[in-house]
This record gives sequence, structure tokens and C-alpha cells, in this order.
Amino acid sequence: MSTEVKVPTLGESVTEATIGEWLKQPGEAVALDEPIASLETDKVAVEVPSPVAGVMGQQVVAVGDTANVGAVIATIEAGSAAAAAPAPAAKAEAAAPVPAATAPAGEGVDTVTTMSPAVRRLVLEHGVDPTKIQGSGKDGRLTKEDVLAAASAAPAAAPAPAAAPAPASAASGASGRREERVKMTRMRQTIAKRLKSAQDTAAMLTTFNDVDMSAVMATRDKYRESFEKKHGVRLGFMSFFTKAVALAAHDIPAVNARIDGDEIVYHDYLDVSVAVSAPNGLVVPVVRGADSLSFADIEKAIADLGKRAKEGTLTMDDMTGGTFTISNGGVFGGLMSTPIINPPQSAVLGLHRIEDRPVVRNGEIVIRPMMYLALSYDHRLIDGREAVTFLKTIKEAIEDPTRLLIDL
Repeated sequence: MSTEVKVPTLGESVTEATIGEWLKQPGEAVALDEPIASLETDKVAVEVPSPVAGVMGQQVVAVGDTANVGAVIATIEAGSAAAAAPAPAAKAEAAAPVPAATAPAGEGVDTVTTMSPAVRRLVLEHGVDPTKIQGSGKDGRLTKEDVLAAASAAPAAAPAPAAAPAPASAASGASGRREERVKMTRMRQTIAKRLKSAQDTAAMLTTFNDVDMSAVMATRDKYRESFEKKHGVRLGFMSFFTKAVALAAHDIPAVNARIDGDEIVYHDYLDVSVAVSAPNGLVVPVVRGADSLSFADIEKAIADLGKRAKEGTLTMDDMTGGTFTISNGGVFGGLMSTPIINPPQSAVLGLHRIEDRPVVRNGEIVIRPMMYLALSYDHRLIDGREAVTFLKTIKEAIEDPTRLLIDL
């Protein structure tokens, strides 16, 4: 007896999804509600649970193909794993660029055939042998972090045997140089379209300032242990900047507004989209009502969103409705950038790395931990004076955090 597995309802206005990865292979036992596939939509990755217990049967849709909501993508067969028939070769994921090999005894996972496209790409780039890496992902699957850790752990080791090029790649002569074509994920395609749309639509401009982080760093160092002990979360810089944005947006409401046709929509609340890195690209989950949250609540919300972004468990609701974005490129070492607006928002604040620089204080040259701030904004809605004032207010609040407490 076969049970069909269908693409679930994915949220308002989402009508289709792409098969990102098969988490179960034909013949493998499947428990009730166990994830068997990962679907990629325009905004998030969604795992599809098995509707029944049984054995993974036919995979109707191949990795990289698109299926509509409600379409059948696989079947679950009744019985044991030994009784299951393999899926047709045409539907199997045949793009693995390295020789198939089984995981170490007891793992129960084929480390090659279950690798995602992103992990395969890293395996090729770093020349590691995936069969010798202990996977830390679900059911022992390899993750990008596993491959990077293995590559850095043995930089001088002899390279792994050359991998056979994938059907999508092209070898160039006897030198072993290769090119690999990997289809863009739906999320990456949507990110590309939205960013280009922002450039085409908004009259985008960026203004800069720098901020002395001494006061915030001293405050964090003073209360780090007691804050974490009481609230169970670390006191970071993002809560300070979020509160500073809320303070500045109160005085310059246009920065927290959006254009809708020939009207301006102002918000009396601040829902902050926090740009975080996920396996399939940059995502911007939302901290809602950030203007009314405490420092601890903001830190907890950001930590939770960041964790779920890495796990790929963010939902559609997590990703929609932001009114302003904060992007912290400093965590990757960025010194300065011109962040792109996240439509339909009208502004985005870019944070960057902190570094000691010489500055003049009271007529003397001193060393201070400085950070560059960047505000990209839609000049159709926000005037230059407003943008500069907004950024200056943030600078003043960070350099004197007491302002955040007395609303000054």
C-alpha cells in the first residue's frame, strides 16, 4: 500500500516550491512525521514530514525541480526497508560530483548521495574526502561547517582523490581544471530579483558616520556576566543599536515608513528585519515590536532567529512585515559598505567591524574602538537632512547609552 506525499500549503501567495534536498532515500525506513524532503520557497526552506510510518518509495520529483502546492512528490510504502523498490534512475539525484561511498558502520547514512548542492561544492573546492568526515547534521549528514572544519584541520595533507566531474560541469584539458554549473536556489533567485528591484525602483543613497564604541563596550563588559546569569542570553551590540534606531525613528518617522503607490505609510511601531546568514543565502527575519522590547528581549529574539536561520527552520511569518533593517556586516570583518534597501522598506542601517583608530578628543590624539555606520535610504521619501539627523542620533545614543534610558 502506498501513501502519497504532497507539497504542503506554504503560506499566503506561495504557490510552488523547489525540491532542495531529499532527506530520505528509496528503501530507507521512515517514521511518522519524520522529515523526508526539504523544499525551498522564495523566502524559506521547509521540511516535509512523512504522513505515515513506512519505507521511502518513489521520488516523483528530482532535486532542483519545481512542484506546485498539493502536487505529489513521493510515496511512502508500507512494510520494511528491504521490501521497498528503488526509485527510477531518471528521478534520482545523479549530480553527486564525488564517488558514492557508504558512511562508517553504524551511521546508516550515505555521506555522498545525501549531500546538499552547497556541501558538494565545498567538497570540490577544498578537495576533501566526504567519506572520512563525521557529519554533524540530521542523521549524521554532512554540513558546510563539517567540510570547512575538515579542510582547515589538515591543510598540509595530501589532497583527496580527484572527484569525477558532475554531469553539469565541464573539464578543461588535462590540467584538471573544472567548471561546475549549479542551479540557483529559489531563495537565491528571489534575493537577486528583490535586490535588483530595489536598485531600479528606489532613489537609493547612502550616508556615513562613525561611532566611538567605548561606552557601549564598557557597559557590556561591566554587566556581561550578571546579564547572562539573569536572562540566559548574552548582552550583545545589536540590542543597543536596535534601541538607538527606535529612539531615532521616533524623531525621524520617515525612516520607518514606506511608499505605497502615491501614498506614504507611517508606522507607529518598529519591526526590525535583522539580516542573518543562512545556508541558502542572506535572510532577514523580523523582531516585532522592537521599540517596546527590553534589551534582554531583543537579544533573545535575535539569538532565536539566528539559530533557526542556520537550522533552516524559519517560517514565512518570521520573514514578513519588517519596517526597517539592520545589517551587521562587521561580523564578517567588513570595514564599510553600502547596504541595499529591503523593499518595501525605505532604509537600512549597516554596521561594520570595530577597530582601534586614532581620533582627536579634547585636542589630543587618542586611540578609540571605532565603527563605521552606513544608512542607505530611499531619497524619494527621506531627505538628506533627515537621513543625516537619523544617523547622528544613533551615533550620539551609542556614544552615550544613558540617552537610551531617558529618551533623549
